[in-house]
Amino acid sequence: MQEKDFVDSYLPYLLARASFTISSEFHAQVEAAGFTVSEWRILASLSGVKQRTVGELADIVLAKQPTVTKMVLRMADQGLVMRTACTQDKRQAWVSITPKGQKLVQPLLKKAALHEKQVLSSLGDTQSHALKSILQKLIVKA
Repeated sequence: MQEKDFVDSYLPYLLARASFTISSEFHAQVEAAGFTVSEWRILASLSGVKQRTVGELADIVLAKQPTVTKMVLRMADQGLVMRTACTQDKRQAWVSITPKGQKLVQPLLKKAALHEKQVLSSLGDTQSHALKSILQKLIVKA
């Protein structure tokens, strides 16, 4: 029996590799729709919620806050999102998706759900739910 390389059983590598493999398939569809991956993540994270702060978006899209601030300003200029000042804390801004942004992201949300279903199909419902639950626990712990 051949001994496995370290990375073949190293959790951070396995998570990164799985994420890259799964995401690459879908990111091609995002780019074909005219969005960057970060723009897609911003629009997807705003869909279905009233608003989020730029800081929350930065955490969700896995980017630095100044980068997300610039992207939000550009997306606001395009009419995809709306940025409003936070009345309690002037250092924060609220971001919400516009009807135009929602209309453009809706087809991608459907494609994302279909892509996820295809990726998880070989696991079945029980393992799919378990995988997501484990990942959510790892994220909260980090």
